[in-house]
Amino acid sequence: MKQPVRLLSGVLLALLFSLETSASERWVVLGGDIAETLSALKADINLVARDDTVLYPETLTALPSVGYLRQLSAESVLSVQPDRILANQHAGPKEVLEQLDAVGVTLDVVSAPATLAAIAEKVRAVGSYTDRHEQANALAQTLTDKLEYLADLPPLPSTRAMFILQHSGLTPRAAGRQTAAHTALEAVGLENAFAAMEGYHSVGAEALVREVPELIIMSAHGLDAMGGPTALWQLPGMALTPAGQAQRLIVIDDQALLGFGPRAPDQLLALRQDAEALLNASPTALAAP
Repeated sequence: MKQPVRLLSGVLLALLFSLETSASERWVVLGGDIAETLSALKADINLVARDDTVLYPETLTALPSVGYLRQLSAESVLSVQPDRILANQHAGPKEVLEQLDAVGVTLDVVSAPATLAAIAEKVRAVGSYTDRHEQANALAQTLTDKLEYLADLPPLPSTRAMFILQHSGLTPRAAGRQTAAHTALEAVGLENAFAAMEGYHSVGAEALVREVPELIIMSAHGLDAMGGPTALWQLPGMALTPAGQAQRLIVIDDQALLGFGPRAPDQLLALRQDAEALLNASPTALAAP
């Protein structure tokens, strides 16, 4: 009669050993969106290092950095003695990841297209890698509900918006199509004034006047680096645009908005609310789920 008890005790001891081993693992996260997801799922306790794109939550910035996401070196990553790496699809170079895999580091890569629809699947993938299935499913459903709510909102007044990613000298760098910023503009019901170009490009005074943006969207740190709103409105050609004349500006958190992590739906809803306020549109985004 005592044999089943001894067997059960052995199973429990094995389980406890497995949990203890898992808790002692050293993880490195590569990619701000993956770090945000780990944090949202409360699965970041094993993290010992990050890459330069991991800036949220702020507690993770205290971790040592192993370099820039796309330009990693095996030596830098291995210097923190990782057991496991959780990365997004932009981590590289490929040869470095192959070196890390070859020396026995567990490498989990979450590949997802840069679309809003992929956010929920990204969350579920991270949940699967970290054994947080229930939490991931619940979070994914919440994020999906918010995006569906946003998609069902009535159209905004037709408005040409310019998304300035960064600024160099007197030439702003604007977002064209095939960018995360273009996707964000479309999601909230704004027209990208620079959709005729693809990717991010510097645009001069002539292009500003030609494309007549009515609203400027820019990150807080980009605006600070430029010298604030006064410097923005003094850019060559800006005063000749409807946006410059009305000084319509929305300041956003670009990492939260464009990283397509768990914070993106709330940031999109906030952008929609700000656009409604500036355009004197009916406040439809205030009752978001």
